[in-house]
Amino acid sequence: VEMLTTVLDSYRRHRFAWLFFSLLLTLGARPALETLVSGFNPLELLLALNLVAAIAGVAHDRWIRVLLLLGIAFIVTRGIRVVLGVEFLLPISQVLWVSACLLATVATARHALQAGTVDAEHIFAALDAYLLAGLIFGVCYWLLDQTWPTSFGAAAESDLDLARAVYFSFVTIATLGYGDVVPASDSARGLAILEAVSGQMYLTVLVARLASLYAKQADE
Repeated sequence: VEMLTTVLDSYRRHRFAWLFFSLLLTLGARPALETLVSGFNPLELLLALNLVAAIAGVAHDRWIRVLLLLGIAFIVTRGIRVVLGVEFLLPISQVLWVSACLLATVATARHALQAGTVDAEHIFAALDAYLLAGLIFGVCYWLLDQTWPTSFGAAAESDLDLARAVYFSFVTIATLGYGDVVPASDSARGLAILEAVSGQMYLTVLVARLASLYAKQADE
């Protein structure tokens, strides 16, 4: 019991660091896992892991009850789909994932920008919010292309899988613009513009806020 208490206390003090490593695992380890285990698509499992870590990171937030309900609903719908093969539950579960992650991202960003000592957890929380935003937009692109299959240039049916949607999202939020995935519909272009502008504004506000907090901390 004492060991469990120690582990939980350590996690609570470094929860945003653990979330950061979970997000890096999703972005960096997915291709390696797919190569090592043929026929295994780890992305959905990793997204579920990120959701659990994001909710745990803001366990003391006032939205925690809503987050828990959304998280449980996501797990239930995803479980039913896997066990019974009910495919129409996939987009529903992804909408639940987006909703829960969006609330968790707002709470995480608020923690990063709140007044107080600028420590490692502040920095990790700021990075977490940015990476979560990239994943959220990626899932939104995938949902958009599933709903309107010509959103990314396909002639008749969707050709944008979840992995490519996440890839396009991070190319967009980083304003790299490789051009190998191109939004073709007005809705897709509008969402891409929103992500690019929001990402740059977040970084600008983040740097200014953290610099201000650090300067205030140094003066004190």
